[in-house]
Amino acid sequence: MIEYLPNILFFILLLTSSCLFFRNLNRIRRNIFLGKDLDRNDQRSLRWKNMIRVALGQSKMVSRPIAGTLHVIVYVGFILINIELLEIILDGLTGKHRLFAPYLGSIYSFLIAVFEVLAFLVLVAVFFFWTRRNVLKIKRFLKDEMKGWPKLDADIILYFEVVLMLLFLSMNATDSILQDLDPTNYIKAGSFPISQFIAPLFEGISIENLRILERSFWWIHISGIFIFMNYLYYSKHLHILLAFPNTFYANLNSKGKFKVDVNIKNEVQSMMDPSFLIPEGKNTVPDKFGASDVFDLNWVQLMNAYSCTECGRCTSVCPANITGKKLSPRKIMMDTRDRLEEVGENLNSNKGVFKLDQKQLLNDYVSPEELWACTSCNACVEACPIEIDPLSIIMDMRQYLVMEQSAAPAELNSMMGNIENNGAPWPFSNQDRLQWADE
Repeated sequence: MIEYLPNILFFILLLTSSCLFFRNLNRIRRNIFLGKDLDRNDQRSLRWKNMIRVALGQSKMVSRPIAGTLHVIVYVGFILINIELLEIILDGLTGKHRLFAPYLGSIYSFLIAVFEVLAFLVLVAVFFFWTRRNVLKIKRFLKDEMKGWPKLDADIILYFEVVLMLLFLSMNATDSILQDLDPTNYIKAGSFPISQFIAPLFEGISIENLRILERSFWWIHISGIFIFMNYLYYSKHLHILLAFPNTFYANLNSKGKFKVDVNIKNEVQSMMDPSFLIPEGKNTVPDKFGASDVFDLNWVQLMNAYSCTECGRCTSVCPANITGKKLSPRKIMMDTRDRLEEVGENLNSNKGVFKLDQKQLLNDYVSPEELWACTSCNACVEACPIEIDPLSIIMDMRQYLVMEQSAAPAELNSMMGNIENNGAPWPFSNQDRLQWADE
């Protein structure tokens, strides 16, 4: 029974981590579907292509070559090293050592070598990313919304990756030595182009202590992965999972095309054309125009908020932000996610029933000043590496301000009044429009 104790402990660790992981995923799914329904199941073949190109192929990441290429290295390393993770899990459950090696032969040695090279490249990329954030202090990482937890979260993820990669290489280094010293328990398998340079650190250590070290590296490595897996729920790195559905359900229409509210369109058309009759059943008035809280947004917009990588590419190209305005598209997404999380905690505390908390996304998180600073140029949407659409949230909240609260800026009201009365934004009669030419 004692010989199976490590396997039992590993099974308990795996089961506990998996239960927590799927509980968190279920909470995220519930929060996302608090949003209004939206049909995004059209053009499925085009959606699959978009997801493969943008999420899997990282096509928009490499628009900034250096950071993009290094991100691709980390991304590919994350994907491929999961093959090794599968073997580690099966080893832990079965009590075997390098379970895949006898079945893969020389391919196994090639794979381990690739994993090690990728682990090293990940360490190089992480050092570069950490330097940009903490030494070079790139401007887009220093905005107000990135202070406190967002900055700490970004650094924690980098430290996590360093520790996991070093543990992986150290585990291989001690394993490679034991393959020669203890062939009874450690089969000869794998190629170690990187960890061979770490192996000399463990020379001269007794076989028993080497076993303890190798098993310690193994247990800490897999435990760290399980911790990382459940930490994603609290981190901006949730995009590792959500980038795929986010790009699949992205808006495929022309980026400059705004959605039209059929109710408003019918009313305007009936005023401009007395012969136009509003179709039967199409003259219903919605409960609310626009959005003031997360319940008023659609589920894709809420998924966008959870998918945000906080990279700041959107804010760095925003003309309003560049000219010193308060607006930051990244902050809009972070605020939406924070409010959604607050609503989720409310539901958790009240057995799935939302208890009114006298708060909302508008004013408590996002100010009208931020919304009206937007030029609706779509630069933020074009820049996002995973096709998040901050502009749609901004426009929905603007609609609420105008149509529910009549709270448009005075300049906008004046312009709209001039268009209504004079047919132009300027306060001059259309009869006088060409007088400038007389001089």
